[in-house]
Amino acid sequence: MGVGLRERKRAATRAAITAVARSLTSERGLSGYTVEDVCEQAGISRRTFFNYFPTKEDAILGHVDDELPEDVFDEFLRGGQGSPKGQLSASLLQDLLQLSLTLSERMSSSEEETRQLIGVIKKEPQLMLKIIGATEEREAHFARLLAEREGVPASHPVVRMAVVVMGNIARHTSLAYFSEGNTRAYRDLLLENLEAARLLLSQPYSRPTGHPVAPSAEGQP
Repeated sequence: MGVGLRERKRAATRAAITAVARSLTSERGLSGYTVEDVCEQAGISRRTFFNYFPTKEDAILGHVDDELPEDVFDEFLRGGQGSPKGQLSASLLQDLLQLSLTLSERMSSSEEETRQLIGVIKKEPQLMLKIIGATEEREAHFARLLAEREGVPASHPVVRMAVVVMGNIARHTSLAYFSEGNTRAYRDLLLENLEAARLLLSQPYSRPTGHPVAPSAEGQP
């Protein structure tokens, strides 16, 4: 219980730092404020700031654990229990859908921060390099979790494609949701895009000759 409370406090402090850094960058630009300004508004010491983030840029982007909440992923991991080791669970796609919906519901509490981040990127496009690196870290983290759930290596082709497909659907949905003039709910956009991807990938096709299926993907749903 004590460890859980400490972790929640750390997550709250980390999120507060990120919120202040995004707000200040949106208002003043990246060079228009200092780490000390962040500390003052967040009510923390300079030492505390650097315990959480090495730079202002890292504070703006936030931490991978804040976007991948442990309790949500614990439930996702439990969904793979009972499947034969080394075989993909029959409920994987359904559970990926539920995971995406659960994460989208949690997104509402940080929607303003996300809008701020979009504004920050427009103002400071050089942050895209940091974002690319952060995205790769998040995708690698998700691949490890998915592989753990299914009892297969993170290099398994279905794991790799799940990360690619779900990640791109989420990005495409976010772009549409945060676009100027959008009036549709994120959940509705996400479901529409997931259904479109499912319909596309459920279509039959003929495998070209000379291109055998990879052994690690044979017999998998």
